[in-house]
Amino acid sequence: MALAAVGALLLGGCDSAEKTSIERLAQPVGATDRTDAIHSLWMGSWLAAMLVGVLVWGLIIYACIAFRRRRDDEIPVQTRYHLPLEILYTVAPVIVVLVLFYFTIVTQNDTLAAASPSGKADHTVTVVGQQWSWTFNYDKDPALDGKTTVFEAGTPANRPTLELPVNKSVDIKLRSADVNHSFWVPAFLFKMDVIAGKVNHFSFTPDRTGTFVGRCAELCGTYHSRMLFNVKVVSESDYATYLKGLRSQGNIGPALGGSEIDQQNGLINEVQKNNSSTGAS
Repeated sequence: MALAAVGALLLGGCDSAEKTSIERLAQPVGATDRTDAIHSLWMGSWLAAMLVGVLVWGLIIYACIAFRRRRDDEIPVQTRYHLPLEILYTVAPVIVVLVLFYFTIVTQNDTLAAASPSGKADHTVTVVGQQWSWTFNYDKDPALDGKTTVFEAGTPANRPTLELPVNKSVDIKLRSADVNHSFWVPAFLFKMDVIAGKVNHFSFTPDRTGTFVGRCAELCGTYHSRMLFNVKVVSESDYATYLKGLRSQGNIGPALGGSEIDQQNGLINEVQKNNSSTGAS
């Protein structure tokens, strides 16, 4: 009762945003159709941890009180082991781990499921991580003519914005132009590694409009902390207008690497070409 009273007192001094954060155990409110399953796993894991903690501390406190040594007590018999207790301490953690493992796998499968039974999303965006910003390619988007790819590229000084249409499925393809990065949007309750030489992908449907902060969650070099971006979920009409604006600016792709990477690759190709010519002569 005392603990509940203290909790109520603390919640009473918080605004609505802080109350929501406390009730969700510090997780932000989700912004996609995949976040409910992730949040349920988060809350269930905390519940399991709390129950185990209460049980363990309860047994410790009980043993300290019930079996404390009295003044005239003799020292109890010292045994090497207590078989039932040993079995309990072995079996109980295994059961807890297996249950958490099961729900983790179920949640993972739900989160990484295809956007639709056909496996094709309404929109496809190829995200390129590079030291130290992001490039967003809107691949042959139906909001244009279904044939043209447009892009937005950012820099550490000018964070880019990934615009997405609300209530439309999106397939995100992740590529790296240099080293490993990690694509993380806290409001999606999800992140995925961007691995050099490998294309990762995941699908989701944004279910509410708004602007959300994204960042790189993998230490990738000197300016890792400046590898920030925004995600803006808008209406379909605003999304189409945005893509047309990128096309009118000449941002026609695909753009799969930063300018430094493109220049470096050009120099390497030129050197290899010259070496081949020299060898042939």
